[in-house]
Amino acid sequence: MKDKNLNRILWVTAVVITLLLVIYQRYTGPTHPISGKKTVGTEKVSFKFLRSFDTGGEAPVQVRVSNKAVTGKLAYRRYKSHDEWTETDMKRNREGYLVASLPTQPPAGKVMYLVKLYLDGEEIVLTPEPVILRYKGVVPPAILTPHIFFMFFSLLFGIRAGLEALLRRKDTLFYAGVTLVALFIGGLILGPIVQKYAFGAYWTGWPFGHDLTDNKTIFVFIFWLVAWFALRKNKENKVWPLIATVMMILVYVIPHSALGSEIDYTKQQTEQVQPKTENQ
Repeated sequence: MKDKNLNRILWVTAVVITLLLVIYQRYTGPTHPISGKKTVGTEKVSFKFLRSFDTGGEAPVQVRVSNKAVTGKLAYRRYKSHDEWTETDMKRNREGYLVASLPTQPPAGKVMYLVKLYLDGEEIVLTPEPVILRYKGVVPPAILTPHIFFMFFSLLFGIRAGLEALLRRKDTLFYAGVTLVALFIGGLILGPIVQKYAFGAYWTGWPFGHDLTDNKTIFVFIFWLVAWFALRKNKENKVWPLIATVMMILVYVIPHSALGSEIDYTKQQTEQVQPKTENQ
């Protein structure tokens, strides 16, 4: 009975830690909408601006302002480019929103933008720094859903394996094995497929690029692979599964999609203006 109660406590603990890490990732990532409030005249204007949108469509930018005397402009340019800022007037719709849209970009293309409101000759910029939005390709639910499922359960069972090792219980090898399989399917099989749909490349981490999500995945997988082999050799080995669990938690503390795929328009523009030689 005591063992069953302890098992329940460990599972509840693992679920709570997993959910906290998932929520943290969701709200700290660079693709989560940015929100805030700004005083415009006597009105507190709330805003929520997108930082991710599907390519092929124009990302909407809107802010609700009750005072009809307030006008707005949207200023934008491609991120990592030599573009000049473009400004467009925001139009007021029937719901009281000032609305405009950003030009679509290919997958991994980014646009930085600012919303400026005007009242009685005063300009109010809603965000202290430009908001950066990244366009992405559409990932089919049949690929995205199992990817999320396996990544979630790899984290859950990884933490459960760490708790098992911490208390020197007997099922550490089993939980480590489930973690390894879930991480392999979700991160190293489905992950690159998701990346291909979203940004046009299966792998943009080391050694081909600096995509932190790809690098984090292979980093954690290697630690769990070592832990699994160590446990296969000696089921009493608790050091490696604890190290793998700590590394997994540390990796999840890093915001998701940080240093993700992006187009550097400055390089494209430089290539386009290179003069041709006689041999070309």
